Formats: sequence, structure tokens, C-alpha cells
Amino acid sequence: KGKLDGIAMRVPVPTGSATDLVVTLDREVTKDEVNAAFKKASDDGDLKGFLTYTEDPIVSSDIVGDPSSCTFDSSLTMVQEGNTVKILGWYDNEWGY
Repeated sequence: KGKLDGIAMRVPVPTGSATDLVVTLDREVTKDEVNAAFKKASDDGDLKGFLTYTEDPIVSSDIVGDPSSCTFDSSLTMVQEGNTVKILGWYDNEWGY
């Protein structure tokens, strides 16, 4: 129990992309703590203007044309065994061209 988790993604457009990052931290955290850190970074931290934070359910087509370097999808944050964290960020891989 609690050893395996997963998500299914449907990607309907060629320009919307996602980065799926899994890290092991030195200390235990909660999903709320992880999301709060990204919310703070997007609102008034060093990543303001580069990072967008959302709690809305989104898909790749929602970020096409978005100038953010990353839209952090807080609904997909997962924490396993207290210190293994999985996050997902969306971006438009054609925006800069």
C-alpha cells in the first residue's frame, strides 16, 4: 500500500508539453507544503513572471501561447513515503520561436 501511484495524460496538440519531475528530498514534506512553496515562488519569489501556478484541471492545449516558462499543475503533485515528490509543469514548447 502506498508504493505505487500513477496518472494518465491525454495530449491533444503538438505544441503543448509537460515536464514530469520526481525528486527524493532530505526531509519529509506534505503535498500542501510542496504546493505552497511553488505558489509562493510564482506569486512573489524569484520565479515570479516565469512560473504560473494553477489549481485548475488543465491539459496541454490550455497552455498554448502562454508566455510562462512553466505552469505548475498543483492538482498533480504527489508525495510518496514522505520524501519522494512528483510534480508536473506544463509549457508551450513552440512559444519562443
